[in-house]
Amino acid sequence: MSKLTPQRKGSFWYLIRRVPADVRLLDKRPFVKLTTGIRIADDPRAIRATQAVQLLNARLEEDWRDLREGRDPKDRRLVEEAKYTAKLIGLPYKSAAQIASGPFEDLVSRLGLLEKMHPHMDEALAAAIMGGPDGPPIRLTDLVDAFEKEQAPALKALSPDQRRKARNPKKRAVANLIGVVGDKALPDLSRDDALSFRDWWRNRVLVGTAEIGTANKDFGHISKMLRTVEDARRIGISLEAFAKLRLEGEETGQRTAYEPDFVQKVILKDGALDGLNHEARRVVYVVADTGLRLSEVVNLLPHHIHLDAEVPHVEIVAEGRKLKTRHSARKMPLVGCALAAMRLQPDGFPRYRDKAASLSALVNKALDAREMRPTPGHSLYSLRHTFEDRLTAIDPPDKIIAMLMGHKFQRPRYGAGPSLEQLKGWLGRIAFTPPASV
Repeated sequence: MSKLTPQRKGSFWYLIRRVPADVRLLDKRPFVKLTTGIRIADDPRAIRATQAVQLLNARLEEDWRDLREGRDPKDRRLVEEAKYTAKLIGLPYKSAAQIASGPFEDLVSRLGLLEKMHPHMDEALAAAIMGGPDGPPIRLTDLVDAFEKEQAPALKALSPDQRRKARNPKKRAVANLIGVVGDKALPDLSRDDALSFRDWWRNRVLVGTAEIGTANKDFGHISKMLRTVEDARRIGISLEAFAKLRLEGEETGQRTAYEPDFVQKVILKDGALDGLNHEARRVVYVVADTGLRLSEVVNLLPHHIHLDAEVPHVEIVAEGRKLKTRHSARKMPLVGCALAAMRLQPDGFPRYRDKAASLSALVNKALDAREMRPTPGHSLYSLRHTFEDRLTAIDPPDKIIAMLMGHKFQRPRYGAGPSLEQLKGWLGRIAFTPPASV
């Protein structure tokens, strides 16, 4: 299936999909048209609508999965609504079968509550008290979608690319686990399954086909998703099963910084980056003299760029995306190469907006081809480390370094902090000379 994108219909964004051939006998609609509830005028670039379409599509896929497996999607939705209602009234949700086979005292208590709540009764409330149909088991193949549904408020702040980058490693972790233990129902996962998964990773590490850090990330993703789903749905997942799987001996590496002289004489040499399109080339120049993260540069919007201010600068803000940390929000004065490049990009970098990963791959390939990566550890991101090293070399206050890097400053913050003029003064001392052709 091609990548889902919001479709225009009237004044709203919609999810529009053709019903798959294998469920057309059960879902009689030739097309499904679901509104996101988001007006096109309020979201012209479809940033929020893209996220809404992904959520709508996940629910639609669940409906079709139920139909394929002989279940009524309405039963699953009733169970979900009943669980939410039960939580609101402080009652643990149980299916009708569980209540019938459970303690007699629980049945009597629920019947009493049913009589008390009768004037307000609806189907979801009745199912919350007296139980509904048994919901379909959540299997490992459903885990990422179930996790994202519970995390919907937090995911709402992410841009489409940030959401993709957050989802992909979780999908890989689940695929790896399924490859070891099969597509089990989540409550059936055992400690033996977890240890088999750890043994599989340990063997890969021993033969040199994987890193310890990669294994530990998989363990962390699986554990977090299981914990989130169990806390929200209480379906009997054994959280202890996937505890304490971490492999010891992980080495935390740091990207290598370029020597400043190399940046000035090689990377910023006139014509050195000819062949790169002008947006990609100018992003390199901005990173070199600001130390901004690549994602912070490519997601600058026109109203974040202040070239006519007394101190030309850009603002790093969370708009349409989530910043790495709350300390990442800051104002960055423009000097040297960065100022020269931004004067030619007053509207930002629309070609690479929300596409930092693809730009990084392009630039690193270009640096490779031009022999501008002295070691495998050098990359475009190394320019940020170079920026920090150059700052450290002129010995500004720690507060200045923290503000310019977008890092947390360890001491309590008082007052407005350093001004743009002060920050510019420090940056001016380390600014690179731009190439003749920017």
